[in-house]
Amino acid sequence: MEKLINYYQSFDEWGRLDREPVEFMVNYRHILSNLPAEGHILDIGAGPGKYSIALAKSGYQVTLADLTPRQVEIAKHKAKEAGMEKQFMGFHVADARELSRYADEQFDASLMLGPLYHLQTEEDRMKAVNEIWRVTKRGGLVFVAFMSRLRHLTTSLLFPEAWKPNHTVNGIEEFLESGVYNHTDEGRFTGAYFFNIEEIKPFMESQGFESVNLISSGSIAGAMREEQWDYWRQRGEMEYNKVMEIVMQASESPYIQGLSSHLLYIGRRV
Repeated sequence: MEKLINYYQSFDEWGRLDREPVEFMVNYRHILSNLPAEGHILDIGAGPGKYSIALAKSGYQVTLADLTPRQVEIAKHKAKEAGMEKQFMGFHVADARELSRYADEQFDASLMLGPLYHLQTEEDRMKAVNEIWRVTKRGGLVFVAFMSRLRHLTTSLLFPEAWKPNHTVNGIEEFLESGVYNHTDEGRFTGAYFFNIEEIKPFMESQGFESVNLISSGSIAGAMREEQWDYWRQRGEMEYNKVMEIVMQASESPYIQGLSSHLLYIGRRV
């Protein structure tokens, strides 16, 4: 966990979501459309709080938690800057595998948009999922982010020198077998676990959730560059909004899941 904390102490996660806007727009659209009209939401692994602040602006009470102290401090600052402090029930440094500070069935819904793919052992992943199950009310929804093994294979083939040790066939074969990835170059992307897409729903269902949907967070537009977006913006607000609606609808297609670096699992706690 020390390497993970050190990485996110300096990583600009808010900026990443700004640089990859489709992921945030798609995820938030599906989160908001599935949530009840009001409630208390846990955002564990919240980073700098971009989703939490958006939920607060939509009227939800939010408890924010992250493993990295600096990310929690950034979230506090961002919430204050947005004038949303009163919507937050707490800002906590917490490990997704151990949420004992929260009571059973305390939250109406929970977000876990990061921790699961940073946990490289099945035991740790099960601990995190069991904890989010425990603290979410019966019938409440959870939104959990996964990273796709298939997409990371594609990225490794396209940019091998940037994703060592997947710059060799042996490295790729080991990764495909285990799903575990650790960057050879110090200071690059932290260790992670990438799921086979077909294993995501069974894994969550085995831990007490009913699957509602599995969303491609990048949809069909995750690779679009700024100048490509500008083309559609310049065609006017009405046409741009229709294009965005098409992007949102496409995010639910199972046929593009291997193209998306992040997947959003939506499940109900039974």
